[in-house]
Amino acid sequence: MWHHTASHTLGGVMDGFGSTLRRHRTAAGLGLRGLAKQVHVDYSHLARVERGECRPTADLAQRCDTALNAAGALIDAYHREQASPDMHRRTILGAMGALAVAPVGPLIGLEALRHSLDPGRKQADEWDRIVADYGRDYYTLPAADLAEQLRADLTVLAHQIGASPADRDLMRVAAHLSAIMAMGLSAAGQHGMARRWWRTARNHADQSRDADCRVWVRDWEVVNGTYEQRPTAAILDRAGEAVAIAGSRVSVGHVGVLSGRAQALAVAGRVAEARDALAATAAMTDRMPAAVAADADSMFGWPEVRLRHTESFVYTHIGDVVAAAEAQERALDLYPAELGRERAQMLMHRASCLIQGGHVGDGLRFAADVLDALPAADHTALLYQVARTVVAVVPERERRRVEAVELRDRLTALPAG
Repeated sequence: MWHHTASHTLGGVMDGFGSTLRRHRTAAGLGLRGLAKQVHVDYSHLARVERGECRPTADLAQRCDTALNAAGALIDAYHREQASPDMHRRTILGAMGALAVAPVGPLIGLEALRHSLDPGRKQADEWDRIVADYGRDYYTLPAADLAEQLRADLTVLAHQIGASPADRDLMRVAAHLSAIMAMGLSAAGQHGMARRWWRTARNHADQSRDADCRVWVRDWEVVNGTYEQRPTAAILDRAGEAVAIAGSRVSVGHVGVLSGRAQALAVAGRVAEARDALAATAAMTDRMPAAVAADADSMFGWPEVRLRHTESFVYTHIGDVVAAAEAQERALDLYPAELGRERAQMLMHRASCLIQGGHVGDGLRFAADVLDALPAADHTALLYQVARTVVAVVPERERRRVEAVELRDRLTALPAG
């Protein structure tokens, strides 16, 4: 019979699970690989447990104790460590310290080192600040820079989640960053890879059990669904899922889902339903808290300009060019200078409306002027996809005109730089 007391550690020393495991393993004459085989875990994982870089499970502690005939010493060490108020911080710092010196990209190592050097900071608060920064950086950073920065932060975050797999705050952060990665991939035209990241974002959001996060992730997936050319039924199913989670809650995610639903219905030609969804979007916009409505340059705000952009999109696709023009005029008065790419997308709606109104040459030249005015670094696959909808509304008899051919050719590939 086992008596779980500190006297069962070799030499009676009360220390960490990793060092206790190492002593008993060494005393038993076993190498890491030999023990890993006996307890049916990967050798590299067991090595990280010994170094204190990740936490053992109760089951692993039991299996190691049995394999090494430790008479309960490893189970004691496991429970002591779980009870230690400092264990969580030390485990994370161990993981970050190892990552900081690992053979990874410079940004990843640098960010890991930064986390390791500031142990007094509450990690959830720091990650929330990082997420808030991305909410603005998404609109301003060149796509390549955003992707590299996200890769660095997600790598560091993955190691922290490995050390704290039940931390819901970290799951919420992972959901937000994964969704932003998915949006970046979608904007770059990598729709297949984006779908994988949307799935990851949803999974993390659901594990966080944060209703606002769960709805927000689905909001952006629904909005991007039309650009990713997903089936309308799939987009509407995701929107319905989000609305069910939101219930009567007024939030950025909820209004965003209504907006994305209106866009999907418009693209599908379901005019009456699109108008109803747009009216619901406007009604919820009126209920937004003042701070959210004033946040014009972040993915976590819902300013009036986002409603007007949605109206421009919907009215353009259903052919109501008068209502679209009104929405576009209002949006142009509201767009922050930092949101140049989004403003350019909306101006493509205006080009489409000109063509639908019979001004084919003017519309084609207007679209070309929009591209010329936008810095090359801000030209994205998403923008070009919106621009191709301009070419698509050119009447068949006009498609050989010089402006149409030039614009169509120009949209075959993104410019260098």
